[in-house]
Amino acid sequence: MSNIIAQLDHVTAGYNGDAVLRDVSLAIRPHDFIGVIGPNGGGKTTMIKVLLGVLQPFKGQVNFPSGKIKIGYLPQASQIDRSFPISVKEVVQSGLKLKNQWWPVLQKEQKIEVHNLLTKTGLVEYKDSPIGALSGGQLQRTLLCRALINQPDLLVLDEPNTYVDKNFEGELYKWLQELNKEMAILLVSHDVGTISSMVKTIACVNSQLHYHSSNTLSPELLKVYNCPIDVIAHGNIPHRVLNKH
Repeated sequence: MSNIIAQLDHVTAGYNGDAVLRDVSLAIRPHDFIGVIGPNGGGKTTMIKVLLGVLQPFKGQVNFPSGKIKIGYLPQASQIDRSFPISVKEVVQSGLKLKNQWWPVLQKEQKIEVHNLLTKTGLVEYKDSPIGALSGGQLQRTLLCRALINQPDLLVLDEPNTYVDKNFEGELYKWLQELNKEMAILLVSHDVGTISSMVKTIACVNSQLHYHSSNTLSPELLKVYNCPIDVIAHGNIPHRVLNKH
């Protein structure tokens, strides 16, 4: 379909010849807000790597039917080398790096956008601080600014609430819902209850992918999720009771 911006087409992928994902297909459209859940080792991160083009699948392919798109990626903060000598502002600016250009020469409008993002995330006073001096939440916010600076068509977030400060977490989710008016979002999270309250659809990845065209957590979905979770919903607020894992 012409309104698909990114598509995994029967992808099988893994490492050293061992498949982690098997025959996975997923179509992403403008303004989609897809929550990706699944057990540890089920292939969520592998799927992201294939989508970003950093891992080549054994079989299948990634297509962009509407033409090349811009993808913003928020990795887990634990994947970042905090000893690297770079400031908060420089990390955000690096999101504007162009092909065959070592460091971007910022236009006035881009400098304003960097400042606005740092202000919105409460980081403007730390703009010249090295990333090694940041808390986990501050680093995560810095990486989010980097993912957004190029105004992506698709924003991919890998466990964004892992290190985010609690006083920013609620603000983050409100912001994501506003951003969804401008871009598609793929949100990977282990927090099933939290994402079900804001995403539009859910994809469960456990070697294979099962797509659910709503954010309703049914017993069938939880069975696929392969985690012993009971969900009790009161109004629009999901509650979770976790049995022993």
